[in-house]
Amino acid sequence: MICRRCLVSGRVQGVWYRGSTQRQAQRLGVTGHARNLADGRVEVLACGAPAAVDALCDWLWQGPVHAEVSDVRCTQVDTPAPAAFTTG
Repeated sequence: MICRRCLVSGRVQGVWYRGSTQRQAQRLGVTGHARNLADGRVEVLACGAPAAVDALCDWLWQGPVHAEVSDVRCTQVDTPAPAAFTTG
């Protein structure tokens, strides 16, 4: 089990980015959260099996149809894994 915190930049607010990330995470069996930040980025915490977390981190570059992702920066974090994936 690993956890990564990713900061996603670009046109990622107001385009259903968090909800799409939640659906993708649930498909992959990843827990964590996706939150809007005041500076326009989205913060994603992804916890789960390394291959599943890698797959979600790769997907963050794509996002939903109307998103325009310009950067994704992920770092490994030591945090207890949440029980589910939430948006907030």
